[in-house]
Amino acid sequence: MKSGLTESSSSLWILRTISDAPPTHYTIKIQSLSLLSVHSLEKYESGVFEAGGYKWKLVFYPNGNKSRNVKEHISLYLVLAGANGPQTCWEVHAAFRLFLLDQNTGKYLALQEKNERRFHGMKLDWGFDQFLSLKAFTDTSNGFLMEDACVFGAEVFVRKEKSMQRRVYINDQGCRYVQACLEN
Repeated sequence: MKSGLTESSSSLWILRTISDAPPTHYTIKIQSLSLLSVHSLEKYESGVFEAGGYKWKLVFYPNGNKSRNVKEHISLYLVLAGANGPQTCWEVHAAFRLFLLDQNTGKYLALQEKNERRFHGMKLDWGFDQFLSLKAFTDTSNGFLMEDACVFGAEVFVRKEKSMQRRVYINDQGCRYVQACLEN
């Protein structure tokens, strides 16, 4: 595996690197991966972890995300956990890297988009439809899937919101209305 930039199908630039260091925020080892297919499960959802003051989880599709027509690849996503339904009044800006351990070398394949992503009530997940080809994932010489086990991880860096200045111009009627509301 070589590091470098590759262009995804959505024309966003993705940085693919090899890292000696484990992920800073979360690591999960999936034992007995084949049990997912035995139980007809298309995806695996990790436990919740905290990074940047928010709760997250990883969602892994070992045969690709069928709802997005992904074939012959594994899919891996970061999901903002604990969000209550489709609310649009909040958003979280985050840059993240998702990792897969090469168990032969102890190094991690890491994928990261060039730009940070905006998580909100209508879009709770971001990640990689084609994280790695299924062929490369299952080839034991690559070390990603060994003895039916694989290790994923995540680093999440949340951008704190910049302060905003707002100017409000209120006419006489508006001032009386605001004052009336404040008195009640």
